[in-house]
Amino acid sequence: MDPLYDLCLDQVCRSLDALCSRRADGSMCLSWAPIFPQEMADQLLLKMAAKGILNDTTVGIFQNCKELRLRRASIRCCPVSAEAFRLALCPHRLQELDASWVPGGLNGANIISGLASNPECRSSLQRLSLTGLHVDWESLVEDGGTRVGFSSLQGLRTLNLANTDLTDAVLEDICTLPRLESLDISCSAVSKLTALLDCKNTLRSLITHQLRQLDMSPARLLFVLSQLHAVRHLDFSEDHFAEDDGDGRDGDETVRQLLDGSPNILPSLVSLDISGRKRITEAAVRAFVEARGGLVFFGLLATGASSCDTLSSKKNLKVTGEANENQVCEALRRYRDRECFIREALVHLYNLTTDIDKPRPDLLELVLSGMQSHPTSLHVHLVASACVFNLTTQDLAVAMPVSLISSTVTQLLYAMKTYPNHQQVQKNCLMALCSDYILQDVPFDKYLAATLVINWLRSHEDPTLQRMAVAVISILVAKLSTEETAQLGKDVFIIKLLAIVQQKAMVGVVDSTLKFALSALWNLTDEMPTAARNFIECQGLELYEEVLETYYTEPSIQQKVLGLLNNIAEVEVLQADLMDGDLLEHILSLLQDNQVEQRVRYFAGGTLAQLVSRPEAWTLDDELRSTILKQLHASIMTWTQLEKEMVSYRSFRPFCSLLQTWQPSGVQLWAVWAIHLVCIQNTSHYSSMMEKDGVTELLRALAAHPDTHSDVKGLSDSILRVVEKHQSHSGSFNKPMESRNS
Repeated sequence: MDPLYDLCLDQVCRSLDALCSRRADGSMCLSWAPIFPQEMADQLLLKMAAKGILNDTTVGIFQNCKELRLRRASIRCCPVSAEAFRLALCPHRLQELDASWVPGGLNGANIISGLASNPECRSSLQRLSLTGLHVDWESLVEDGGTRVGFSSLQGLRTLNLANTDLTDAVLEDICTLPRLESLDISCSAVSKLTALLDCKNTLRSLITHQLRQLDMSPARLLFVLSQLHAVRHLDFSEDHFAEDDGDGRDGDETVRQLLDGSPNILPSLVSLDISGRKRITEAAVRAFVEARGGLVFFGLLATGASSCDTLSSKKNLKVTGEANENQVCEALRRYRDRECFIREALVHLYNLTTDIDKPRPDLLELVLSGMQSHPTSLHVHLVASACVFNLTTQDLAVAMPVSLISSTVTQLLYAMKTYPNHQQVQKNCLMALCSDYILQDVPFDKYLAATLVINWLRSHEDPTLQRMAVAVISILVAKLSTEETAQLGKDVFIIKLLAIVQQKAMVGVVDSTLKFALSALWNLTDEMPTAARNFIECQGLELYEEVLETYYTEPSIQQKVLGLLNNIAEVEVLQADLMDGDLLEHILSLLQDNQVEQRVRYFAGGTLAQLVSRPEAWTLDDELRSTILKQLHASIMTWTQLEKEMVSYRSFRPFCSLLQTWQPSGVQLWAVWAIHLVCIQNTSHYSSMMEKDGVTELLRALAAHPDTHSDVKGLSDSILRVVEKHQSHSGSFNKPMESRNS
């Protein structure tokens, strides 16, 4: 579809409320509309259905048959009632209608009687799909008492009644249609196929997958099939996962006789599907293929006979099976709506992709399609999620379209939400999600993902999965908005993360699980006073003091611990909780020690700067505060400019109080050094934030104040020059900001 065309339809869908008035029954009516091009009316209906906004209210716009003329209508899976269907769709001169899987009260009888009430539809309708509906044959009568049926729609050429309560009596009525060419009665209640003899001269395609109630001897069944001289495609496949192995034996024998029989049976046949049938031999397959030179498709999945060498020698023959990748992919394409075959094909695809080393977006699209087609199938999502991991692991995802990866991740999240207690599904999804590229660069609902992983983490202890879950959370939390992060910063989750930290600290282990848990807690409390308070109330401070001492030689651990203490120190009402002499002296020792990595000293300095910035809140010895102020200035002046990004900030608001002209130089110096650090490393990212949070004006005031220390003035001037240079080049302050501490 043309992009502009598509955008216009999107806009109409978004603006329906504004474009419409309401009838007395509540249905919508376009207040004004030009005469739509006919194809556009069809596409609008399809677009509304795809967006999930087609219902009794919105379908009312199609009651206007002059401006919106429908020919090919689809209300598939849309909640449209019998009355709304009668009023909105039946007046149109329809050629095609797909009403498959419509939820609620709309049934086959409503649709047939409604369409038959329009004399034009009786002859114009050529394609009709009622898959998944209740037929309700007994209610099909007109006002005069004369029964109407499918035979009333004399123009029908294609009819799909799969997964319905279709009976032998209804089939007899259907087979009187004079133009019937294609019939799908799969998974129905039909027990006899004798009625097909009435349409033997017109029927070209017959699909009879999984007729569990079929009650015909192989001889009788083969006789009926032998009379269908015009049939080019026959689907007589079976669900091989069916519990009762006894069912379908007559069908299996019929297939065996068909394969062994004369080419004069079904002489026009070019496509045969017997997937799922038992007792099929490669010898029979070979003989059948060699006798049917015009065969273009052969369905052999789950028969055990798809490895026949003759199949690969026929260049124009497409095969579904498990012998090679082409057969498996053909199965995934052709059997999209058949859960049993999708399951089977995905198992084989998983085995084929275990050691894959090249990006295969074509395979991932097939896997995604299978998942989307069977949202309620645990079996499909179990195997498909494993396939997703195979196809996206390492750097394979990077080379695929972002939209494809995004849609795939969305489906993985659906699986996690739908099957929260299935450990293997959760494991597969976590393994696929545990990709830095996916978590950092691919758009998807990161809040939903974080929530699902958090909920899983709360009730599971598996060390491997725990490591992956904490890793995913630590990255996702840094990607959330302030409001979303606040929702996640509840004590229940913080308790779980602290338990992981304590578990690791008790044995002094340093591993990725500990580091990710510390990162997650750090990001959860970033400018989140409620989360910071929850951390304190969950005895997090006591634990972190122990961690600081236990991991004295581990800078990666110390940095994350001090980063969180820095977050707490930024919250004025929580500063009292940090007024512990031993704790602050330990942090001061880290600040002063030249042997300690600079990133650790940086966060030690930030924590101390916040705490000494408010003399009225200081409750410890004044001499300690003076020492801290003196050492802050002296230590910072020994720091060198870092090239690697060490920290990022959600905003500069916590710095504003530190940049006041009356603050001690040590406090000011830490703040301007921190701002200078991130601005030099990512000017475009932070220049607009400085303007928004008022930092630019504060720096100008500092630079101009006569009492400002020269060290502070120098850094302030340097920041202002960098930002002004950037502004002169870009001329804008509109770059978004994102926080990420890792």
